[in-house]
Amino acid sequence: MTGFRLKSGGLINRSKQVTFSFDRRIYRGFEGDTLASALIANGVMLMGRSFKYHRPRGPVTAGSAEPNALVEVGEGARREPNVRATMLEISDGLTTKSQNRWPSLKFDIGAVNQSIAPFLVAGFYYKTFMWPKSFWEKVYEPIIRKAAGLGTASHEPDPDRYEKAYTHCDVLVIGSGPAGLSAALSAARTGARVIIADESTRLGGSLLFEDQKINGLSCLAWADAAINELKELENVQILTRTTVFGRYDGNVYGALERVQKHVTDPDNNKPAERNLRIFTRQTILASGAQERPLVFGGNDHPGVMQAGAVREFVVRYGVSPGRCAVIFTNNSSGYATARCLAENGVPVA
Repeated sequence: MTGFRLKSGGLINRSKQVTFSFDRRIYRGFEGDTLASALIANGVMLMGRSFKYHRPRGPVTAGSAEPNALVEVGEGARREPNVRATMLEISDGLTTKSQNRWPSLKFDIGAVNQSIAPFLVAGFYYKTFMWPKSFWEKVYEPIIRKAAGLGTASHEPDPDRYEKAYTHCDVLVIGSGPAGLSAALSAARTGARVIIADESTRLGGSLLFEDQKINGLSCLAWADAAINELKELENVQILTRTTVFGRYDGNVYGALERVQKHVTDPDNNKPAERNLRIFTRQTILASGAQERPLVFGGNDHPGVMQAGAVREFVVRYGVSPGRCAVIFTNNSSGYATARCLAENGVPVA
């Protein structure tokens, strides 16, 4: 199963081509692509290996919940491991590589672990590496430590700059889908100071790829109108590329803003990331829902994706995860995905 770029559609800028590399091979995508969508557009579905058995892995989601497509980004002092390919924006000169494999992603010696899986049950190392005691530190521990983990962090000093900042508001809205935008608009129209934060590159959430009507407008048209109104209001602060990661005493929230993490050649006068401490009176959680994957044999193989992720890749990024789709569903989301694929010229078996 290989993906491909659709002839039209998507919220990407097809007039601006972007060149990047993955495992030392040069690929091309468009401005607005994530690493995952650009690789899928180039027919690359295999993006990683599982932690223990080194089974082949590809993206199963299109956002921050992605457990499989984890890559190393950058080189030298700026090398960063375990970055989700579904969240990484591509830019000219971006260098990425797969991890947890040797000597290559397609031919991984570690995959031999699958053949001895009955001997590698959970916690086997606590019972296996007991004797002799003299091997604990000099033999067993180095082997286990080398096998553990996925990516490798850089040992060089980080050249980037980081900031921390404090900000205050009356209402903090976390998430910018239909609920988040509606809440932010309602609060802002009363004169309240509003901060709306979203981890994505742009506001909209599921509105960027769902096919519904809101007040007679398409999801995207309604979202654009709401966002434009929010931008015009002086009492609204919009934070994109910002992950709210914790709530603390006194209605204080921690957030991480990726200021230049998406830039290949960063400006030394700006921070790479900014750690925000947000003081708010009221908070609205509008972070959406996560799909629950169906359980069946082989559901971890590259090309098996959640229904919402398929729609997002097709509508938002203009790529199809495959030449023909087989949909296994127990709810209306599967039928919406089938319709989305059919409307974009992708056969559904």
